[in-house]
Amino acid sequence: MNKKMSVPILGELFTKLAPKIGAKVIIEPNWKIVGQIIFKNGRKRYWRYTSLDINTMGASEISKDKDYANFFMKKMGYPTIPGEAYYSKRWCKTIKSNRDINAAHSYAEKIGFPLIVKPNSGSQGANVAMVNNKKEFYSAIKKIFLSDNIALVQKFVKGHDYRIVVLDNKIISAYQRIPFNITGDGVSTVYKLITKKLKDFIILNRPSKLKINDLRIRQNLKLQNLNFNSIVEKNKKIILLNNANLSTGGESIDVTKIIHSDFKKIAINLTRDMGLRLCGVDLMVKGDISKTAKKYWVIEINSAPGLDHYIKTGPEQEKIVEDMYLKILKSIQR
Repeated sequence: MNKKMSVPILGELFTKLAPKIGAKVIIEPNWKIVGQIIFKNGRKRYWRYTSLDINTMGASEISKDKDYANFFMKKMGYPTIPGEAYYSKRWCKTIKSNRDINAAHSYAEKIGFPLIVKPNSGSQGANVAMVNNKKEFYSAIKKIFLSDNIALVQKFVKGHDYRIVVLDNKIISAYQRIPFNITGDGVSTVYKLITKKLKDFIILNRPSKLKINDLRIRQNLKLQNLNFNSIVEKNKKIILLNNANLSTGGESIDVTKIIHSDFKKIAINLTRDMGLRLCGVDLMVKGDISKTAKKYWVIEINSAPGLDHYIKTGPEQEKIVEDMYLKILKSIQR
């Protein structure tokens, strides 16, 4: 474990909020990623990273496995992104399967490039990549197999990426996620613009796992006939990643007040159907989330939605997150 890793905001939030209900918080001092909440009635509850005692274990474990979660969501009629799971060489040998990297490539050729490859577990957009050809495909999926035995190969679908957070049958927050990007000034190189943006994240105390030498950035620049030395014309926006996770440099636009009742119902029903009380529902919407739901896909669900980035986007968002976790504290003390 790396001591330089960013510390999840839960400990800080619970320390601030617990006294409001007469609770006490104890945080493990070395890593500050796990803690205990002691309520007035003597009950003790725990958290680790962004996971806390609110969802049942079975439902939480299913939601962490994207392939299993997709199976159940599809069975219940939710539109998931078309795709299949494939396995590392070691895992194929263990479970006696022929769904290896070459079988994955055959499937990729069948559904056509570009497409998305992602690890079956994990979060925050780590190792999620859009690939455009055989070389990129093998490179991306080999990288996945360094840390995960299962990779998902999915059709690339276009739309707007949204995260909807549900708690106990209520929409707590909703925001559009925009991929990491830069805007040209007509003078600076791409390299300088990226460097400045990454430095701004540090100034804003916004954790980010993104590195300037990320292969996905180079690939996206190449597709746009650009490189690190290119100068982008003034006010032109260049998208540098295809996943819109806030942890990989994405930006958010709050849509909590304008989300259409159709999408509210979809997120609440999906959360309940997956056996969860707290859930981050990620949707790709072909259109506007303030309009009636027509074409959309469930990207994935998250039983421990990290709001560390969202809370830093403004005072209104900070209040939304604090109110949500105060409700969670009151709920889990029972």
